[in-house]
Amino acid sequence: MHTIHITQDLLRGAAELEATADGLLPHRLPAWARAQCADPQLMMVEAQPSGVRLAFRSAASTIELDAVRTRRLYVGAPARPDGVYDLLVDGRLTAQASIGGGKVMTIDMATGKVSTEAGPAGTLRFDGLPAGDKDIELWLPYNETTELVALRADASLTPLPARAGRQWLHYGSSISHGSDAASPTTIWPALAAALAGLELTNLGLGGSALLDPFVARLIRDTPADFISLKIGINLVNTDLMRLRALGPAMHGFLDTIRERHAHTPLLLISPILCPLHEDTPGPTLLDMTAVGDGQLRFRAAGKPAERAAGKLTLNVIRAELEKIVRQRADANLHYLDGRALYGEADAAALPLPDLLHPDAATHRLMGERFATVVRSGNWTRAQP
Repeated sequence: MHTIHITQDLLRGAAELEATADGLLPHRLPAWARAQCADPQLMMVEAQPSGVRLAFRSAASTIELDAVRTRRLYVGAPARPDGVYDLLVDGRLTAQASIGGGKVMTIDMATGKVSTEAGPAGTLRFDGLPAGDKDIELWLPYNETTELVALRADASLTPLPARAGRQWLHYGSSISHGSDAASPTTIWPALAAALAGLELTNLGLGGSALLDPFVARLIRDTPADFISLKIGINLVNTDLMRLRALGPAMHGFLDTIRERHAHTPLLLISPILCPLHEDTPGPTLLDMTAVGDGQLRFRAAGKPAERAAGKLTLNVIRAELEKIVRQRADANLHYLDGRALYGEADAAALPLPDLLHPDAATHRLMGERFATVVRSGNWTRAQP
């Protein structure tokens, strides 16, 4: 087995690699962006490698990866399943595995206290890969911070080049991050990318799609052939801004992107259906009664009457985003009502388990529908 030096050109979907005491930590936001916001939620989720994968061409029949994971446990809630690594060979899912050991981050949602317990690196081994040269992608778990320690193979490898003309950059919330998908290649953006023949860079940032200016600058400066922005649910969750601020913030975000992506197709996507917040403002809080019963569930802490004071709901946001797209009269800016991906009929058949996040089946549904939208070019959709 040969030990392979892990470098940035072996990774897709990561802005940079940080050397840590345990290995190399992929970041989806670069250091200059992280320096502009020390929010613990953002710092946690940007270091979770949603959409990040090792991508190379090799004749290897065996590959190994040593890594240190960080798992999250929520006090009073059921333990989340281990993160999954997906191995793709020539674009086909060939094997899946999880890694042992690692660190455990325990989060008390009631008090905000966070503690971390150290743990050793674990090892993944994939044997019996097909003979001959092949494209290999190892997708990292979307929900576990992963420090890469060592990569080994029984043959040499070369980084896979990016596919020209197929680069898709997506920005969104925990739903785009992965929420409760089954594995990293089955989060809805990854599924959609595979079905539509796109190369995904995922800026789905759980709890943190908040129109931060540094994210707009990152998108502006990142090569892309197609850009999508899924905006809304986190603005309600955090109760971060009022209607007066939303329009200028969204316009400013788009203005920044257009500084270097003047004609890149850009799709603005409003929230999927979430009955909790369709007409009830945030903030969104953990339902402590449910936690006491061993369940993870959320509740809306706002009141519908507060809309009169400018508080945001999903319906308010949808109307504002659609209006902004019309106002800008940009031939390459399009709008998609998120309920075209998950709407009222879907909620009856596939309800959101915690009242906020879709499950694995819903991720698949959304990915398939979005791929159909991309392939058809049918960007502007009315309410289903």
